Amino acid sequence: MEVVQRLKEKVPENVFLIECETVPENFLQEIEKFKPTHVLVIDAAIINEPAGSVRLIEKLGKAAPAVSTHMLPLQIFCEYLKTSLGAKVALLAIQPKDTSFGEGLTSEVEGTAQTLAEILVNALRSI
Repeated sequence: MEVVQRLKEKVPENVFLIECETVPENFLQEIEKFKPTHVLVIDAAIINEPAGSVRLIEKLGKAAPAVSTHMLPLQIFCEYLKTSLGAKVALLAIQPKDTSFGEGLTSEVEGTAQTLAEILVNALRSI
């Protein structure tokens, strides 16, 4: 959510940002109505790397995080989007430091969120 919040009002109008929290499936109608060609899901995930590390996962199969806080596993959500929209779907996984309930962002993850937001703003402006 931190990355999306940092992107608000900094990306072109043809970019649809959604803060889904733990229920991205609740936004399926809005996503389908927008008809995206590309979907980037950004989420905290245990990728067995140092805190703040990032991994872009384009083929979710076995590479998808096995444990999730989402009601519907992200693998199923992303597969549905691929099938229903014909969109390219990828997961940008960020390794958290602390997954305790109610904890804020650690400095490592906050730094990563800032860096990712800057990279995405620059990439999306060039489209």
